[in-house]
Amino acid sequence: MIREYNKRQLGARVERLVEAYLVDHGFEVLEMNYRCRQGEIDIIAREGDYYVFVEVKYRKSGKYGSPAEAVGASKQKRICRAAQYYLYHQGLGEFTPVRFDVASVLGEEITYLRNAFDFG
Repeated sequence: MIREYNKRQLGARVERLVEAYLVDHGFEVLEMNYRCRQGEIDIIAREGDYYVFVEVKYRKSGKYGSPAEAVGASKQKRICRAAQYYLYHQGLGEFTPVRFDVASVLGEEITYLRNAFDFG
């Protein structure tokens, strides 16, 4: 059970929960909390040939909707810009297969959305 923490502790706890989920499902986690001038990416992983940029969203209850609904267009653009920066600095070309996923955590339940939004 996820106990009450301050926001930073809670965010780190939820991200570790999602990291474990990804590893259990065959992902290789490359980076956690990647930050650059363009933005932040919660988790960067590989699944097969794909570089997967994962946004983690948590809500204690569904009272205000799904956590995934909080990943709006402006957040998606920031994630895409940060992903471009990451790929460039890793020496990965424009033809590198990428995917943007969202891990929606409601209470203790993880709903994993593959291809949650397009590279844009």
